Amino acid sequence: MTSESHPVAGLAGFAGLAAEQKSQDVTDWAARLGWVVGLLLVIALVYWLMREGWKWRGTLQGDLPELPQTPSDPGEPRLTMSGRYHGSTTAGQWLDRIVAHGLGTRSRVELTLTDQGVSVVRPGARDFFIPAAELRGARLDKGIAGKVLAEGGLLVITWQLGEKLIDSGFRSDHAAEHPAWVDALTTSDSDQNHPSNQTEGAER
Repeated sequence: MTSESHPVAGLAGFAGLAAEQKSQDVTDWAARLGWVVGLLLVIALVYWLMREGWKWRGTLQGDLPELPQTPSDPGEPRLTMSGRYHGSTTAGQWLDRIVAHGLGTRSRVELTLTDQGVSVVRPGARDFFIPAAELRGARLDKGIAGKVLAEGGLLVITWQLGEKLIDSGFRSDHAAEHPAWVDALTTSDSDQNHPSNQTEGAER
């Protein structure tokens, strides 16, 4: 009797283990699904907080005047550049991002320097114009508004918008073009009797 019952007991035990393993697999999938859902909720919350922070910053900067637009006849180009616009900050404060009027939106950019100023054309974002009288110089730098590049990899143009002094960061598709822009904008700045700004950014 004992020897005949062993196979039956063995089969019953095997079935029990299989059922337990199946139950464990279901439980594991449920736990994994819970983790995925939780992670997605955290990501959504972080995104929402970032978006609200962006809106709040834009509200605080609502006193900035509207961006100047390129005149109908800006004059003959002295320099042109294709590359990327990496953002704008309060001058000398590379983390104090300015988002009002679309200045916080990174984009492709086409820069054109004429005797009247700098035309900033941004496909998919808001264009603007920096009048020659508002230029305060230019420099080579390595970072702005959360974007860090190699030393000297960023062209930073300093200009005046209303009462606020602004640094705007650009990177040419051909970084070798940057020094010519620094020279030209520094010369323009000197012609306007403003102190030049060729030094590196504020100490970080």
